[in-house]
Amino acid sequence: MKIKHVLIWLVVIGLLALIIFRIFSNKEKNESSKGNGQMPKSVAKVNGMVITPQNFANELTLSGSIEANEQIEVRSEVSGVVQGIYFNEGQMVSKGQQLVKVNDLELRAQLSQAKTKQALAAENERRAKLLLQKEAISQEEFDMASAELQSAQAQTQLIQAQIAKTSIVAPFSGKIGLRSISPGTYVSPTNLIAILVNTTQVKLTFSVPEKYAGLIKINTPISFTTANSKETHTAKIYALEPAIEQTTRTMQIRAVAENKEGMLIPGTYANIVLPLEAINDAILIPTEAIIPIQNGKKVFISEKGLAKEVIIETSNRTEKEILVTSGLKVGDTVITSGIMAIRNGAPLNINLSKN
Repeated sequence: MKIKHVLIWLVVIGLLALIIFRIFSNKEKNESSKGNGQMPKSVAKVNGMVITPQNFANELTLSGSIEANEQIEVRSEVSGVVQGIYFNEGQMVSKGQQLVKVNDLELRAQLSQAKTKQALAAENERRAKLLLQKEAISQEEFDMASAELQSAQAQTQLIQAQIAKTSIVAPFSGKIGLRSISPGTYVSPTNLIAILVNTTQVKLTFSVPEKYAGLIKINTPISFTTANSKETHTAKIYALEPAIEQTTRTMQIRAVAENKEGMLIPGTYANIVLPLEAINDAILIPTEAIIPIQNGKKVFISEKGLAKEVIIETSNRTEKEILVTSGLKVGDTVITSGIMAIRNGAPLNINLSKN
C-alpha cells in the first residue's frame, strides 16, 4: 500500500511541475516577443492619423445646362402664302430686321373697303351733327351715326394690324437657324419658320440640395467647363428660385456668362463648381476610412489602444478627402487602413501618418 501511495504522489507532483513549467515557459515567450518589438498575433496592424484642424475651401460640384440668353420660334401670326424670305440661314440678324413677308393683297383690298366705309360713316356723322344743331334729328339718331363711325374706324385699325403682322421682324438681335419654309409656302401660326437665338450671353441653369439653399448669394461668381472644351469659363449668379422644388428637394439657380466668341452652345451640359463659405478648423479624413452602413456612415478610432466604432455625418468631398460635420473631434486617431479586418474593441498596433 505504501508503494502505491508513493506512486500516486509522484504522479501528482509530476503533473503540477509540468503545469508550472508550461506557465513560466509561455510567459517567457510573450516577454521575449515584446522585447523584440513583436505584438501577439491577435493585435491588428493598421494605419491611422491624428485629426488636426484644416482650412477647407467649401465648394459644390454640380451639373447644369447652358441656355441661350433669348430664344424664340419664329412663326407667322397670320395665315397666307410666303411672298419673300429676307434672311440667310445661320446668319446674324438685327433687332427690327424683316425676316419674312406674307402676301397681303387680300388684306389690302379689305383695308381699302374699310376705309371707304369709314369715310362714308364720317360724312354721315358730320351731317347728323349739323342736323342735331338745328334740332332736325334726335340725340339718339346722332349717337347711332357716331357709333357707326367708331365701328368703321375700329375695322380699319384691325385690318391695318393684320397687314402689319404679315411682315415678320426680329424681336431682338441674334443668330437665326435653319428655315423650314420656302417662298410660296402657305404658312399658318402652327408652322415653324426658324429659330432665333441670342448667344452673346448664355444662361446656366442648375439646382442645389436644399441644405445649401441658405448659402447661395446673388452675384456669387462660379466656374464651369463643357464637354466640347477644356477651357474654364466664369459666370455670375443673378437669380434664385424663391421656393424649394418638393419632389427633388432642390432649389433652382440661374447664372449668366459672357459668350462673345460663341464658344458656348445652348443645350450643352456644364460641369459647375459653386463656391460656398470657407470653413476654418474643418475636420477632413480620407474617404477610404469610411465604412457605409445602413442609414449612415461609420469609422474606427483608436481609444486606449482599442478600436472604437463611431457614427459620423459628412458633407462635401474632394478627390481624396471628405468633410466630417459630426462624430469626430480634433485629436481623435482615425484608422485609415485595415478597417474591414477589425472589430469594435479589438487591440490595435497603429502606424501613424501625418494628416
